[in-house]
Parts: sequence; C-alpha cells; structure tokens
Amino acid sequence: MNHHAALNTIRRRLLASLLLIATPLTAISSTKSIYYITPGLDLPFWRTLGLGIGTIATQNGYQLKVLDSKNSDAQQLSNIEQAIREQAAGIVLSPTDSKSAQAVLELTSRARIPVVIADIGSNGGEFVSYVKSDNYRGAYGVGQEVAAALKERRLKNPAFALCTIALTRKNGQDRTNGFLDAMKEAGYTNMVALRQMQSYTKEETYQFVKDILREHPKVAAIFVEVDKPTLGALTALKELRKLKEVIVGSYDGIPEFVDHLKSGNLVAVGMQQPLLMGTQSAEILFGAIQGKKQPKQVLVPVLNATSKNVAEWLPVAEKTVFGAEKSAPLK
Repeated sequence: MNHHAALNTIRRRLLASLLLIATPLTAISSTKSIYYITPGLDLPFWRTLGLGIGTIATQNGYQLKVLDSKNSDAQQLSNIEQAIREQAAGIVLSPTDSKSAQAVLELTSRARIPVVIADIGSNGGEFVSYVKSDNYRGAYGVGQEVAAALKERRLKNPAFALCTIALTRKNGQDRTNGFLDAMKEAGYTNMVALRQMQSYTKEETYQFVKDILREHPKVAAIFVEVDKPTLGALTALKELRKLKEVIVGSYDGIPEFVDHLKSGNLVAVGMQQPLLMGTQSAEILFGAIQGKKQPKQVLVPVLNATSKNVAEWLPVAEKTVFGAEKSAPLK
C-alpha cells in the first residue's frame, strides 16, 4: 500500500468512527479504567511514563490499560477506537506525531472523553492539558556542553551531525532548535547531516552514524535525540575507532548512560523525567474527570546530566528517569 492509499484508509476509518460515536447516547464514561496510548513500549521512556500514570490510577482506584501504537498512525487510530468502544473514563495520549494527534482528538472530543497529551504535542484539537518537558531548554543545554567540548579541542569550524526524532513531532522540533541555537551562539554552524528516525532502534541509528561518517569522515560531534538509539551510535563509533574522537550529546536517559557519561563517551545528556510526566498527566486527567479546571500546559524540568555533576543528578534520575528500568516491565 502506498503512502496516499494509507492516508485515505485512515481518513475513511476516521469518518466511520465519527459516524459511530456522534450520537446523543455517547456521554462521559463512568467506567473505572483509564487508558495510556503510547507510541512504542520498546523505548524505556514510554514505559516509565506509563509507570507514573499507573501509580496515580491505582491511588484513585482506577485500572490502567496501556495500548502500544508501535509508531504507526493506523495503530494509534485503532487504539483510540478501542478506548472509545470500551468507554474509557479518560485517556493519556502520547501521539505518534503531532499531525495524527489532531485527527484522533476529533474522535475523543465527540465521545466526550477527557484527554491529556503527554510529551509529543498536537497541532490542534480539544484536550485537557499538554504535559511536556522543556525540550528546547534541555537540548540547548546539551548543545552548550557539546560546544564547550569542541572549543577545548580548538577545531576550526568543525562539522557536526544530528540524529533526530521525527520533525513532525513538536518535541522533535524543540530539541533540534534548542541544540542548533546553542551551537550557533557558540559559533558552530557547519551541520553536515541530519537523519530523522523512523523505527527508533539502536540498529537504525547505528546505520545512520556509519553512513554519516562514511560521507563526512571529519564529523567532530553528533547529537542523538533519544536514549536507546544513542547506544547504537556509540557502537558504530567504537567499531570505527572514533569513540574518543567524536563528541556525542544525547537526550532522554537510561541506566547505561551513567558509565558512558563517567567515561566521557557521552559529553552531556538532557534527561527528561518521564515518571514525573506520567504522574502529573494522570493527576491532571483525574482532576478533569472530577470536573475541576486544569492548566492548559505544564512544563516538567529536564536534568542536565554530565560527568561533572553525577552526584547531583544520579539520585534523582534513579527514580524519575530510570523508573521502569528499575522495576517490573510495563505491559
């Protein structure tokens, strides 16, 4: 199926869903289940965010049901349809991208189900609140650390590259802009490559880095915008014997990063706090279910992690960043 055919299929299903739920009988559910619809449980970040939601759901006497969209707009639509069909009391949605979010929010709005958007924003539509990290400032901080490391090497106009999350996602735009602005302010503008992730796997970014270094062997720095894929980038650099030559900055956080930061394989990591994002998203959702007015946007701070401040960030990260990796896996 080609791209246009796939879009048409999704549009037809959206229309069918709208016809099914646009009746006077549809009302806010009294069921005791809330749903977390996530882009992909393969990434620790989403598992930890879900863990935070589940903690608050349990405290409120609700069951949490987690549906994995597997980075597919079509699967996300199916998940939304399931949540509506099963009369969800509320939904926390981390969209596959900001455009697709607007489309599915039409369905939840007509079904009168409150939705809180977590991390990845929406281009529009009705929702209770948007809980997000300060992605711009977090990536800006990583850019400052990468730029400082480049200055120490006294390189003249060094080449650098980015492996980004999809730039159709608002958080991807913020991370990319934050990093680039910090580099530009430091006098570094020679970006020679930008690769956007699709599968968000170690293997994908491993190949990105291999390709980038083959085409641009003098690349001096790389920014990778997700945690697990960063491990693929580091593996590629190790195989190319450039692990100590190329400065690497990253985003999000996993336990494996602790040793990489201490050894200098990573210069800096902007660590989001997904456990806090999950608990705050769920608290706002339950407030909305109870009819209380909620803030339209909430910013969760990002930890600026480097080898120099390990004692400061590690105790916090053990809980709020690495949460799901330190407990039973979310299913």
